[in-house]
Amino acid sequence: MTVKTQLKLMSVEDYLGGEQRSHIRHEYIAGQVYAMMGASRRHNLVAGALYAALHNHLRGGPCRVYMSDLKVRVDDIFHYPDVLVSCTASGHDYYVTAPVLIVEVLSPTTEARDRMEKRLAYQRLPSLKEYVLASQEAMRIEIYRRTEAGWEVEQFNEHDELRLESVGLVVPMVEIYRDAARA
Repeated sequence: MTVKTQLKLMSVEDYLGGEQRSHIRHEYIAGQVYAMMGASRRHNLVAGALYAALHNHLRGGPCRVYMSDLKVRVDDIFHYPDVLVSCTASGHDYYVTAPVLIVEVLSPTTEARDRMEKRLAYQRLPSLKEYVLASQEAMRIEIYRRTEAGWEVEQFNEHDELRLESVGLVVPMVEIYRDAARA
């Protein structure tokens, strides 16, 4: 015998209200809520180095860099990227709707989602110029960059300088991975 159960979907308003009271972060996809896992030390060190480089570079200008506790909203989807840059006010304190740059640090449990599901969602944002995937295991970063012809991908390795064209930042890869290499 089969059993049917009605899925109970959460409204955006209930999700946002619950997130403000929750000790655990959740992502929201079309009415369904998913708890997020913690990150490794290497993950945090790579994300922190990218945040620090962006923060120092953007200080005093119109763009702001945020770390993992601010959401990005794409229609009825809310994700928590590891790092994001926005150059416009979104009108909401807990999420951004027009980022120019989003960074995800890859982990074994999230890599497939970051590469496909999240990338495709984020690329629907007209404001997004670059989507960065940073490995926590090796000195390797991929940037999906919006061009007039569509999206292209560029890879950076150990001896390269990372170029974030959306914000005009160039930083040696060894600087991004210096602390993570010792973790």
